[in-house]
Amino acid sequence: MYNPNSLHAEEFINHAEIMDTLEYARTRKNDTTLLSEILAKARLHKGLSHREVAVLLLNEDPAVTEQLYKLANQIKLAYYGNRIVIFAPLYLSNYCVNGCTYCPYHAKNKHISRKKLTQEDIVREVTALQDMGHKRLAIEAGEDPLHNPISYILECIDTIYHIRHKNGAIRRVNVNIAATTEEEYHMLKEAGIGTYILFQETYHKESYEKLHPTGPKHNYDYHTEAMDRAMAGGIDDVGLGVLFGLENYPYELVGLLMHAEHLEAVHGVGPHTISVPRIKPAEDINPDDFDNGISDDVFAKICALIRVAVPYTGMIISTRESQAVRERVLPLGISQISGGSRTSVGGYDVPEAADDNSAQFDVSDRRTLDEVVRWLMELDYIPSFCTACYREGRTGDRFMSFCKSGQILNYCHPNALMTLQEYLEDYAAPETKRIGQALIARQIRQIPNPARREKAEAYLKEIAAGMRDFRF
Repeated sequence: MYNPNSLHAEEFINHAEIMDTLEYARTRKNDTTLLSEILAKARLHKGLSHREVAVLLLNEDPAVTEQLYKLANQIKLAYYGNRIVIFAPLYLSNYCVNGCTYCPYHAKNKHISRKKLTQEDIVREVTALQDMGHKRLAIEAGEDPLHNPISYILECIDTIYHIRHKNGAIRRVNVNIAATTEEEYHMLKEAGIGTYILFQETYHKESYEKLHPTGPKHNYDYHTEAMDRAMAGGIDDVGLGVLFGLENYPYELVGLLMHAEHLEAVHGVGPHTISVPRIKPAEDINPDDFDNGISDDVFAKICALIRVAVPYTGMIISTRESQAVRERVLPLGISQISGGSRTSVGGYDVPEAADDNSAQFDVSDRRTLDEVVRWLMELDYIPSFCTACYREGRTGDRFMSFCKSGQILNYCHPNALMTLQEYLEDYAAPETKRIGQALIARQIRQIPNPARREKAEAYLKEIAAGMRDFRF
C-alpha cells in the first residue's frame, strides 16, 4: 500500500502506485483540460505531484513542452536567480565489495587499477584543487569496510578542512558514500559535512536487485531508506538522484519524485539537491548493454519537470554530460555544476592519472575550471563558490524556509558575486577576469536594496585588499 509517511521503502516507493500513476498518465496525457490545470498549478511555483508530472512527461505536444520549458526557467530564476554553484568531485578510493553491473568499481573487475589515497595524497590532490580555485568538494569512495571504513572517511574530511594553500581553502565537503547506519551518519554530521548524497540508481526493486547481485548494496530497502537514517542522524541536507538508463525513465522519474514527497512528508524537508546522471562508458562498462538509454530531448524534459515539480531543490549536472548538453539544460533548472573534474583516484595532482583505468566514468566535458567559469559568464550566469549557508546554519528546514519564500536570493546573490570576485582576484586568466569584473559591475548596479548594494561594494573592495572572511 502506498504511504508517503511510512518509513518502509516499499510503501513510500510503492510499485503499484508507480504503475497506476503511469497508466493514469497514459490515459490522460492528451486531456487538454487536465493539462491546462496542471500548468496553471505549476505557475504558482509551489510544485507538482508525481501524478501531475507523469501526465506532462508522457504528453508529446510541442506546445505543452514549450510552456513547460518557459515555466522551468521562470521557477529557476525565481528561486535561484542566474547563479550556478561550482564544485568538484574528489575520488578517495575505488576499492569496493559490491557487484554493481553498471559500475567499473564492481568487485569482479580485474582490469581496473585499484587505488586509495593516503592523507599525504589528499593534501596534494586538494592543493591542486585549491590552485584551480575550488571551494566546495564532493568526496566519493567505493563501499569497502576494510579499505574505506567510516574512520577513513572521517580522517579524510578532517584533513581536507585543515589544508591551507596560498588563498585556498575548501569551505565545504559534501559526501557521496554508500548507505550506512544512523550512528555513522551522526559521525559525518559531527565532522561538518554539507550535503549527504546518495543515488538510488533505480527505484524499480526487481531491476535494482538484478543490477546489484552481490554485496551489501543488494539490499534495496536498506539503501532506499538511507536518507531517513541520515536525517535521524542529524544530517538535514540530503541529495537524491537516479542513474538514468538503467530502467525505463518514466518509472524512474515518478519514483524519484515520490522519494522527494516522502522526505517532505516525514521530515518537513525535501531533498536539498537532485542529480540527473546518465550512464556513461567506463572501464569494463558499455552503456549499450543497458537498453533504457534516453535521448538528449528526453533528458532536457526530465530536467525541466524536476525543476517544476520540486522548485526549491538544487539541481546538479556533472561532467558526465558534454558542454552542449549542459548548456541546453542550464536554463531548464540546473543550479549546480562540476568543473575541471577528474573521476580517477589521484587525477588532480597527477593529471595523466585522469586517463588511467581507475576512473568511475568517462568525462565528457574536459574543460578547465577557468574555461567553465568564463563560459558561464559569457552566458550571463554568475559562477558561485559560496558556502555561507553552511557556515551560517542556513541548512535543512531553515534553508528551505528562506528558499520557498524567495528570501534566499538576498543572501545567495551578493555572496555569489563576492566569491566570484575572490576567484577572479586569485585564479582567473586575464580574459576571464575582464569578463567577470564587467559582469559583477552590472550585477551590483542591479541590487535593488541600497544598503545591500553598498555593503556588496564595500566587500568587493575588501576582497581586492586581500580580505577573505565575508558572509551575509
